[in-house]
Amino acid sequence: MKKRKTTNILLLIIALPVIFYILKLLSFIFIPLVFSMFIALLFLPLMRWLRKRKIPKTINLIIVIIIIGLFFKLTSEIIQLSSKEIIASENGLIAKAESKLETIIIPLEKILGIERSTEKRIIVHYFQKFDLSKNFGSSIDFIGNLISMTLMTAFFTILLLAESLNFQKVLNSTLFKQKISSIKVFMRIEKDLITFLKVKFIISFFTGLGFTLACYFFDVSFPIFWGLLAFVINFVQMIGSVISVLLLSLFAFVEIDTTSILLFFILTITLVQVIMGGILEPIFMGKSFSINVITILVMLMFWGFIWGIPGLILAIPITVFIKIILSQFPKTKIFANLITGSELINIK
Repeated sequence: MKKRKTTNILLLIIALPVIFYILKLLSFIFIPLVFSMFIALLFLPLMRWLRKRKIPKTINLIIVIIIIGLFFKLTSEIIQLSSKEIIASENGLIAKAESKLETIIIPLEKILGIERSTEKRIIVHYFQKFDLSKNFGSSIDFIGNLISMTLMTAFFTILLLAESLNFQKVLNSTLFKQKISSIKVFMRIEKDLITFLKVKFIISFFTGLGFTLACYFFDVSFPIFWGLLAFVINFVQMIGSVISVLLLSLFAFVEIDTTSILLFFILTITLVQVIMGGILEPIFMGKSFSINVITILVMLMFWGFIWGIPGLILAIPITVFIKIILSQFPKTKIFANLITGSELINIK
């Protein structure tokens, strides 16, 4: 018996690195698949409600596709509006940036002994230091990968909503079989993940709204753009909020001339992030489930290493999923308890 147990442990130790390698190698498939699972979970309650009204499955699917299409249309309109605003004031912005950079960079150049032609603008001079052709190629690759993953995510989402891929049946035929009903587990997974996505969406929305209003109040350019950026980047756990505050603070440094007003502006957007992400989000999340802070950090580092930025976005939902699965088996409940840092989970 002991030999068998030792063998199983050794096999697990060997298998885990292989699984992690496959997850990293096939990230172009797994990332869209996981994203599509979470998107499909958001629309499942609507699909059930329509089904109860005896509306055909095909029409249900068309309604969901229209909703998703309207969302992308609205996002596209907002991006276009922001782009037009940025393009309209491009020259003035560059002149302001050049003026502010001179006050910082020229003293640094004198201290470091850096020689620069005064005929060239500071921005032009230092941008030429980079290999723009290489950066352009990287940008094209990034855009291509983003479009590819978006299309794959849309494809997998439609398959899941059309029940061509049935996640509940997969659970029933693999992990649980006849030991436990997969229906209760699936409903718990659905409930917790929908709660997470709803809370994250609402918090991100009000964070973006707070940034937009702050920009309007302090007369900082492109308020819609900065609000949209704060909304989107807030989905990247932990570091997203820091990045949005830093980027907007740097931009405000160029725009706002008075030091006291600049400090008040930075304090305002920092306060928005602290209230939304540091206070309200943990409170709302804690009402449904809790995850140990150490676990969050470890999972963020792990999934960030495996899948990059998508991994940082998906780290917490994946942890919630793992926690629920582990809590269903006596031998793995202790790991679920370590993840949550609370009492063992019992699905009634």
